[in-house]
Amino acid sequence: MPAGLELYSVREELKKDPEGTVRAVAEMGYQGVEFYAPYFEWSEAQAKQMRKLLGDLGIRCFSTHNDSSNLSPEKIGKARDFNLILGSKYVVMASAKPNPGVDGWKTVADALNAAADQLETSGLKAGYHNHRLEFTAVDGQRPMEILAKNTKPSVMLQLDVGTCLEAGSDPVAWIRANPGRIHSLHLKDWSPDPEKGYKVLFGEGAADWKNIFEAAESGGGVEYYLIEQEGSRFAELDTARRCLQSFRQIRPA
Repeated sequence: MPAGLELYSVREELKKDPEGTVRAVAEMGYQGVEFYAPYFEWSEAQAKQMRKLLGDLGIRCFSTHNDSSNLSPEKIGKARDFNLILGSKYVVMASAKPNPGVDGWKTVADALNAAADQLETSGLKAGYHNHRLEFTAVDGQRPMEILAKNTKPSVMLQLDVGTCLEAGSDPVAWIRANPGRIHSLHLKDWSPDPEKGYKVLFGEGAADWKNIFEAAESGGGVEYYLIEQEGSRFAELDTARRCLQSFRQIRPA
C-alpha cells in the first residue's frame, strides 16, 4: 500500500525550498505527497515544474488539500487544471465553515456533489477531510454522517485518524460503516495526555493502527496512506523520516 506525506507536515521547510523539500521527502522513501492549499496560488509554470520534479523523483501527487472556495463554481476549473497537471486524482476539501445546524452541513454536501460532477468529467474525484468538528454531534448527528449520507458514493471520505480519536469517535467503526469510501487516511496519531496531544509521532499515541489498517484494506477501499504530523519534538524533516520508519514497522510492505 503506497505511503505518502501530507506536506503540511513539513510546511516551514516547504515555504523555504519547495523543490528541495519534496526531493528530501522522496529520498526518505515516501512514494507520494499531498500538497495543501498554498499550491493553488502557484502559476501554471510552477505546477508543471513540480510535476516534472515528481516524475524525476519517481513519486506521485496522490491528492491535494483545498480551501472550500477552491471547489466553488468560480474556482473549480483552476483546481481541475492544476490537479491534472500535478497528476493528482483527488481534489479534497480540507475543511468547511458551514452555517449552523444540519442544513448547513447539507449545503456542504451539495457543494461537494456539484464539484464532483465537474471533476469527474476529467477523471478526477472530489473528497472531504475531517477534523474534530465533523465528529462532534450537531442536533444529534455527527457532521461526517450527514456528509456521508448526502454525498455521491464517488466522493471520498478522507479519514483523519487523530482528530476522529480526539472527538471520541472510533476510526475502525467509521471505516466499517462506510465501505468503499475511505480511499485515503491521514495517519495522524494523538494522545489524550494534554502535554502530548498531536506532538506524539506515528505509533506513539492512542490509535489502534493494526485494526485501522485491517479495516481500511479489507473493506474501506483505501488506495494510499498519508502520514501527517501537526507538531513534534523533532525538526520537520526528521519527524517525517521517523514517522515513515514507524509506519514500516507497524505495517510492513
